[in-house]
Amino acid sequence: MDEFEYKLVIVFRSDLKLSKGKVAAQAGHAAVSSAEEARRYRRVWWDEWFMEGQRKIAVKVKNEKEMLELRKQACEFSLPNALIVDRGLTEIPPDTTTCLGIGPAPSKMVDKITGKLPLF
Repeated sequence: MDEFEYKLVIVFRSDLKLSKGKVAAQAGHAAVSSAEEARRYRRVWWDEWFMEGQRKIAVKVKNEKEMLELRKQACEFSLPNALIVDRGLTEIPPDTTTCLGIGPAPSKMVDKITGKLPLF
């Protein structure tokens, strides 16, 4: 059995050319926002994930269309998720969807959606 039973996955668009700082900021938005969803609506999952060390995995998709399909699947599985849309104050135009947080949730459930995606 895997040591970690819960995780949060952050899905990035590989078609955006973001600086390392922008990637870090967007990852932070996705992790905090998705974790807050879990804390409010799936408290047991959040508690377990938090106690395990807050495992986070970053993966990538080719474009916004693929990311939105993953969000649809996450919603169908009733998984906590957060779609991050940038305000456009620095590197990219306003309303650009940059990343998606899924979880924290049971790893096996998250893997059904993100398990075959390449690491970011």
